[in-house]
Amino acid sequence: MGTHEERGVARQWFDVADAAPVLLDAQGRVTGWTREAQRLLAYGADEAVGRNVAELLSAEDAARVPEVMERCRADGGWVGLLTGLRGDGQAAGIMVRITAALDTESPSRWLALLSELDDAPGWDMSRAVLEQMVARSPVGIAIVDTDLRYVWSNEALAQYGGGPPSRRLGLRLADIQPGLDSESIEAQMRRALTTGEPIVGYEHVGHARSQPLRETAHMMSFTRLDDGHGHPMGVYYTVEDISDRHRARQRLALLDRAGERIGRTLDINRTAQELADVAVPGLADLVTVDLLDSVLRGGEPAAGPFGDTEPVTLRRAGQRSATELVPEAVVGIGDLVAYPAGSPPIRSLRTATSWREERLDPLGEAWAEHARGGEAAIFVELGLHSVMIVPIRARGVTLGVTSFFRRHRQEAFEEDDLNLAEDLVSRAAVCVDNARRYTRERDAALVLQRSLLPHVLPEQDALEVSACYRPADELTGLGGDWYDVIPLSGARVALVVGEVPGHGIDAAAAMGRLRTAVRTLALLDLPPEEVLAHLDDLVVRSREEGVQLDEEEAAVAQSVGSGCVYVVYDPVDGQCTMAAAGHPAPAVVMPDGSVAFVDLPQGPPLGVGGPPFESVELALAEGSTLALHTDGLLARGDDWALDTDRDRLRQALEQRVTSVELHCRTVVDALTPDRPHDDVALLMARTRLLGSEQVADWDLPSDPAAVADARKTASRMLAEWGLEELIFTTELVVSELVTNAIRYSDGPIRLRLIKERALVCEVFDGGATAPHLRHPRTTDEGGRGLLLVSQVTQRWGTRFVPDGKIIWAEQSLTDPSP
Repeated sequence: MGTHEERGVARQWFDVADAAPVLLDAQGRVTGWTREAQRLLAYGADEAVGRNVAELLSAEDAARVPEVMERCRADGGWVGLLTGLRGDGQAAGIMVRITAALDTESPSRWLALLSELDDAPGWDMSRAVLEQMVARSPVGIAIVDTDLRYVWSNEALAQYGGGPPSRRLGLRLADIQPGLDSESIEAQMRRALTTGEPIVGYEHVGHARSQPLRETAHMMSFTRLDDGHGHPMGVYYTVEDISDRHRARQRLALLDRAGERIGRTLDINRTAQELADVAVPGLADLVTVDLLDSVLRGGEPAAGPFGDTEPVTLRRAGQRSATELVPEAVVGIGDLVAYPAGSPPIRSLRTATSWREERLDPLGEAWAEHARGGEAAIFVELGLHSVMIVPIRARGVTLGVTSFFRRHRQEAFEEDDLNLAEDLVSRAAVCVDNARRYTRERDAALVLQRSLLPHVLPEQDALEVSACYRPADELTGLGGDWYDVIPLSGARVALVVGEVPGHGIDAAAAMGRLRTAVRTLALLDLPPEEVLAHLDDLVVRSREEGVQLDEEEAAVAQSVGSGCVYVVYDPVDGQCTMAAAGHPAPAVVMPDGSVAFVDLPQGPPLGVGGPPFESVELALAEGSTLALHTDGLLARGDDWALDTDRDRLRQALEQRVTSVELHCRTVVDALTPDRPHDDVALLMARTRLLGSEQVADWDLPSDPAAVADARKTASRMLAEWGLEELIFTTELVVSELVTNAIRYSDGPIRLRLIKERALVCEVFDGGATAPHLRHPRTTDEGGRGLLLVSQVTQRWGTRFVPDGKIIWAEQSLTDPSP
């Protein structure tokens, strides 16, 4: 015999050989005691025999003895758990089976078999009870032998197909479930046979024989069965249908994926494509997204009604197929697709309700009006058998429709699939509508930008000019930096570069206000320092007065602290005058390629107050290049250092480049990334000088007789220039301007003619008052001089110089007629 521990380890069931027998009489008194009973309860035979069995039990179980004995008499025995009271005072859990010791109708003795619970798996059950458990279990249970052939299965397993248990005997899984991946399941069985380790929670997805058109999921567990000698004799496995849980998990995963992947950009077409990409192949085999054309342009969707009689045209914004090259689609992305008036897509569009058809008519024509080989395609040709159509609707507006088709998966769309599709589309619809609104606002912003920044720099002969602008706001493409080139009188040109703090619409609006003000001030022919002073007053006055509209308040507030540099270049003598308000000084690239930075006094930023603005004047050799830029070109972040970044700019400007346009682009590319942290504007201008053959001037005495001489001199000069057709009007202009100078001013008078893109006539005098254009009455004898000048010339005006004023008039050389 083995030890107690050996017997305990070996005992797996209630075995008579391992039990301690005790004999009881009809009243429950102990009449027979054994050594096993003495070992189990620690009573000797002399202590136990003659005592009622209740005295050997705990107080609680002792009270149950009369009931137990009554059950024994009624049923012929009893099985259960009791708590024994050992002779050493300790409690011991025991499993008890009582049966009649004598085979008579009224037994006078009972045989009680006692077994220790510490080494037993639990309550002993008869084979009949165990068979009821496995046979009636709702969980499918089966046993296969070492060849993986069925030797037993319960009725619950039949729900997955394959027939009753008797038909499975001797067959393998592949024989009864041809639609499943039997190799992977049998691999788990072999693993359990080989290792002896149970396999729990193995999930398998496939098509069971009971539902060949529906994908099902099963949870399976595998346990090896050994014989009495410990040799493997087969595998016991259970299977449970978890298809609902599997589908719910798939839906949640699909919704999570949709939340991560749909709406990552504000591009309408990309958002539509993301919707199609997410739904294939998790939900459908083909998904098409069709939007109203107005939605793709950022406009409001048409109010409807849609498709009462005429076909409705939508644009394919996205599509995805589980098959490469999308053979099921009848149009491509970006193409227009026309749906008949009564087709399901148009009904969904019109009613804003979803539509589902489990089985399409195989011979029915596809709704989209198209032709393949001259004939309309039918659903069986396209391979489509089930469909859902969901309107794309956000904020009470229908933007289009999404169609879901199945082709490879044989199961039809169910109500749960439609609910999932509606969840996906509703998420995407908000993103599509956000993208539509963004497209509309961005287009408006870009229109604003195009209206604020010069489309084409004006043509003039003084400078060869090019500009490069790179905004920090990549979404709107709009910032607060700006530049301008403004032709002035006398063939001069003004160059302006400025910046407003911040980015976006507010900064652009503020920039537009400043640019408009600068252009207005420039037309007054004011010196650079006076232009900035007037501009500063405008910002201060706007801030102090305030405005009522929120948008204007933001624009005004954004103007404070703006920077600006204003440069005037004269191609006649090469003189350049400039002033700055809180803005970097321009750089100058000399004709030999060397780079210098202008020592320009820095005035305060606009609107913050401070000392008056100052200007500097310098002479530029022909072929010099001015580089006006905003500080975004230099600053690289928190480690901004003027000297270091000027060295970087110097190196970039020193590159030998043939054209100004290429030079400008090269410098910006060298100093700024594609997405700079601040707006960048660079304006480069290469200087030219007008030749002596283009400029002629004469000093005139302050004598009325000089008027005739001035007319003759001007006529001869125009004849030399080949401008005979302008002699008559030029004589008239010279006569009137010189006469006014002699009549209303003292001191020297000078006449200058400039031939550029226009013929400029200038008369200088020492007077400080500007002439005024009058509209004389018919009876007036004078006052018609400037009126005549304004009628026969393209434009005219007055500018003041330190020692007097200049009255000028221009005649176009491309269109001589006034």
